[in-house]
Order: sequence, then C-alpha cells, then structure tokens
Amino acid sequence: MRISERGQITIPKYLRERFGMHHNVEVEVTPTERGLLIQKRIGTQHPVDRVAGILDGADFDIDEYIEEIRGR
Repeated sequence: MRISERGQITIPKYLRERFGMHHNVEVEVTPTERGLLIQKRIGTQHPVDRVAGILDGADFDIDEYIEEIRGR
C-alpha cells in the first residue's frame, strides 16, 4: 500500500470484507509503539447517553409517573 498525496490509503477489499469495514463505517486510528492501529469504531455512544435528556421538558412529574406505574 502507498499513501496518496492527500494522505489516503486503500484497504484491500478482502480485508474490508473480513473485518466488516464497509462504506460509511467509522474507524479509529490509534498510535501505538509499533505504528498505527486502524479499527472499526464500535458503539460510539453508551446506551444511557443515547436516551439521556429525552424527557427533559416533558409535561409530567416523573415521580408521580413512577408511583402510578408501581400501583401506589
């Protein structure tokens, strides 16, 4: 492989297929003692972070809702 004038490389098709690096998959490049490590970015966001804030500004009291669903 060669690095292009713009700093790009082409990962061979058999490696992209083997490691699931298809079109628009995000990757991370990490410097290591031996060189650069390129790996597919997995789960970029914690599940709790994905839903945090969904109920902000909701028109109900969360404590009342919890009491209601607990049957109290």
